[in-house]
Order: sequence, then C-alpha cells, then structure tokens
Amino acid sequence: MKADIELVLVHDGKHWVCSNDAIVARGNTIKELDRDIQRVLREGGNYTQGSQVRVFMGFDFDTIPTWLRQYHTHYFNRTVTLDL
Repeated sequence: MKADIELVLVHDGKHWVCSNDAIVARGNTIKELDRDIQRVLREGGNYTQGSQVRVFMGFDFDTIPTWLRQYHTHYFNRTVTLDL
C-alpha cells in the first residue's frame, strides 16, 4: 500500500527527526516522534480529524559516515498508520 506522506528520518544526536518540504516533527523516542507527526498533521489542516494517514519514513543513510554504512541494518525505514 502506498504511503500518503513520505518523510526523511534522521537522528540528530538527541532527537529522532522526520521532515519533508512541508513538515518537521521530532521526538526523543520513536513513540514521541509518532505523536509529534500526528500533532503536526492535525495542525496542518490537510487531514480531517479522525482520519488515518499512512506515513513512510526513510532513513537518510547519508547522515552516517561511509565506513559505518556496513552496519546499516542498525538503521531502518518504517511505515506507520497514524490516527488523527
């Protein structure tokens, strides 16, 4: 199933951060990140309250040094369905 929104996922050393050209969300944990994405989408006004939004988060592997990329399985992409 295709995602409604695609975001780039990074870790800035303190927070998980997801963004695209329209939104930025962050959280100390993945659970907090999901809640912040919900908040941002609700406040954006593009989705009705009670709707479900499928969100794809693709990890930006360019944020880690080349020599560490051999361990890339420690990083991930994720798709979630969020209730707004």
